[in-house]
Amino acid sequence: MPETTTPEVFLQALDSLKGHEFRREIHISQIPPPKRIAPWAVALMAEINDSDNLDPETHRGEARFVLLYDPEGQNSWNGTMRIVAHAMCPVESVMADDPLLGEVAWSWLVDSLNNENAPFHSLTGTVTRVYNESFTGIDLEGLTTNIELRASWSPADPDCSTHLQAWANFIASLSGLDPEGVSSLPRRTS
Repeated sequence: MPETTTPEVFLQALDSLKGHEFRREIHISQIPPPKRIAPWAVALMAEINDSDNLDPETHRGEARFVLLYDPEGQNSWNGTMRIVAHAMCPVESVMADDPLLGEVAWSWLVDSLNNENAPFHSLTGTVTRVYNESFTGIDLEGLTTNIELRASWSPADPDCSTHLQAWANFIASLSGLDPEGVSSLPRRTS
């Protein structure tokens, strides 16, 4: 008979995700989690946008953070919990053509996890460039490029607060936000 009460360890993990504050450009909402991967899951979605009213003109990207719990564990997880992260952000064509773009984006994720001292293992993932070319009838600008990162890792304990903060820092970097406390100088227009 399947367990019907939520396990204490998953409740601890859920509690560690509550009460976080994020940069004003990162707009978080809870979304339905995937149903067939694990018996217990929670999912968050972020829209990265400079505007508080999510103006499409200031859209910088979107991301997901999913926490999965399977008391039986799964071989590829090497544990009972798994975090799945996805992010997609537009990039300028100069960056899109850089052969090191994937490695740099991946290093931002790893650095974010390490900088937050988020204990993890079994990190895997991919970085993809997505080229979109618009044609007749679509009000978009010719060729656009997005960078898409899919990653998953196993947290070393149920406290996932540092993992959530690392994810928020990573998506800020990927979407081109200036580091907090730093602002860009305006470009000269002469």
